[in-house]
Parts: sequence; C-alpha cells; structure tokens
Amino acid sequence: MAEHWQGLKYCRAFAADRHGSLRLTDEGKAPELSYRAMQARELGRAFGLAVAERALRERYPDHLISIVDAETVLLPGFARPKPAGTLGARPRPDFLLEAWRPGEGSRIFVVTVNGNHQAVREKTSPSSRTTYRQLARGNERVQRFHVGQRSATPTLTTSTEFLATAGVTVHVLHTGGGLELPVRPVSGADSADVAIGRRALRYVDSVALPAERGAERHNAFLIPEKELSWFGRVVARAHAAGQLALAGGGGTVGRYLIDEQGRKHFSETAYAGTASVHDAKACFAGERYVGTDQVFRINGTRVEAFSGVAADLYDLLAEGKAEEYRRRTYERRHDWPEPDDVDDWGATSFRPDGTVLAIRVVPGQGSREGRSPG
Repeated sequence: MAEHWQGLKYCRAFAADRHGSLRLTDEGKAPELSYRAMQARELGRAFGLAVAERALRERYPDHLISIVDAETVLLPGFARPKPAGTLGARPRPDFLLEAWRPGEGSRIFVVTVNGNHQAVREKTSPSSRTTYRQLARGNERVQRFHVGQRSATPTLTTSTEFLATAGVTVHVLHTGGGLELPVRPVSGADSADVAIGRRALRYVDSVALPAERGAERHNAFLIPEKELSWFGRVVARAHAAGQLALAGGGGTVGRYLIDEQGRKHFSETAYAGTASVHDAKACFAGERYVGTDQVFRINGTRVEAFSGVAADLYDLLAEGKAEEYRRRTYERRHDWPEPDDVDDWGATSFRPDGTVLAIRVVPGQGSREGRSPG
C-alpha cells in the first residue's frame, strides 16, 4: 500500500513543458512548508535512482539492473544484538545496484540519494550550498561501505534540485572500482535457492587506511573477500524478496529473508500490505501479471494502482527457485509490453525484470461525477 501511495501522490506535481521537459507544476512548487522536506526527500530518492539505473544500463547494456535496499543486505552480517535486528545509527548508503546476467559475476554499485528545493542561480549562490552539503554527506556514507577491500566498490552519490532554473536537475558524484562477485552455481549449497546464514562481521576498526596515514583504521561495513560468495547470495535473495513484496507476496516473501531482515513481519497478517496476498490479476497486451492493487482518492477522484510480476516469473519466485527465476527473467528481458500497447490504463511502467506498476482512474467516475477519466 505504501509503495502504491508513493507512486500516486506526486502525479499532480509534474507536467511536461512546451519543450517536452519534465517540470514541477504550480501545485508541485507550493507544498505545505511541513511537507516540503518530505517531498524533496521522496522525489530525490526517485530521481536519483532513475539516473543511477540509466547510467548503469548504458554502461552494461546486456545486463539487468536490480535495486536493493542497503539496510536489507547489511542486516545479515552486521545486525546488532541490542536492539535486535537493527544497524544502529551507523552511517551507511541508501541502496545497492546490481548489474547481473546469468553465468557471470555480478557488479555492485553503492548509491546514496537526496533531494532539495534550492534553486541554483549561479555557482557562488548560497542556495546551492544545500546541494553541496547533501553530496558531501552522501559521499561520507558511501565511503562507510566496502565490498572485498577498501575503495574497490564503485559509488554514485546524487542530489536532485527541484526548483533549479534548468528544471529538475540531478547532480552526481561517482567513484570507480572494478569489483565483481563470484559466479554462483545454478543449484546446490552456494546458489541463491538456499537460505543464507547469519554472519557476525566486524564493523569497528574494520578498514585499514592507506599507509601514508599511518596505522589508522576506521569503522565501516566491510564484506571480507572470503564472504563474497555469501554476500552475492544475500543480494540475490534480497532482490527476490523485493520482487515478491511488490506483487503482494505475503508469506512467500519471508522465505528469502532471515529473522534480522524481518521475516516474521511477512508471516503475520496484522498489516494491510501483508494481508493483500497476490490477490489481483491483470493482462497487459496479452501478458498475464499477478500482484496486488489498491484504490486511493486524489483530490476526490478514485484512482486504482496495480503492481505485479509476470505470472510465470512469480511462480518461480514463490517456489523458491531464485536462480531459475533469474535465468528466465534474463531470457525474457525484451518480451514485455510497451506503455503505448495498453489502452485501458493510464500511466504504466514495464521493467525489463518482468514487473509492472500501472495506475488509472477507476472506470465509471466520469459519467457519475462529471469528471473526465482522461
């Protein structure tokens, strides 16, 4: 439900200008003051991830790009005993992006995302300081996470300005790196089909700094080289859980998680999100999807949101076949409908991984309430 609302509540905040560029509408420019920080934070996350994903798709055109929450993949190795199931206030990145294809080692990219409403008029303008501060803080957080060895993992730090004179502007800092995770077998103990075990990895003084700085060490989330195979499975299973959650997977989500990641949450029905268990189906341009849907009111108009996964891919995930799911997803990456192929919905988004998010005005409102469903 939260994912659907996130996808809907800013629909009226954006529109294309006469040049076809995306800009904030008057409504988007004038949120309540108490709401502005939330809008910048949530939209900064969306635009930052969109830019990061597009950059990786251009760099790795024959790979699929998966987005996973950084906290979810860190908890199995660094969860604190008290309070249980948390990472505490330790600085960390927001997301990991994985570029992968079957039979090869995945490449991991560390990402932080921020947003603000400060307009940049000139390079020395005080209003640009917010962006600089966000980039600096984001860079500090990505530097607290290392896979294999210090600075081997490429990073992307973004800050999005929504009132810039040039329209919506995403600023990006990046660092290089050539890390590649080990290739996983398609079955057996080292595959993503098998549940992961808990690790107690070192955080305090875990990373040695360059020799010119003496024997100094600093605190960071470091995945040791001997744990790279395990970490690759953690990332793949976290992504599988996210795909099922998008489709309202309910209890099936928990099979890919451990207790520290919140497995118990998905075994209960006390929350609206977990009570909706892939209870909706939709067909787009002949392709069947299973998922979940919700109806919301936006300025008095009832709007339906549907999110789901292609039916054959969902079945593989629900059965615990994560490796076969990845193989099948890669084979079908060019098979999905295009938004122009769908006539009975409004905005639709079909991703190469077989997921869809679609919204529309609930049919019949135009004639009853005097509104156009367009």
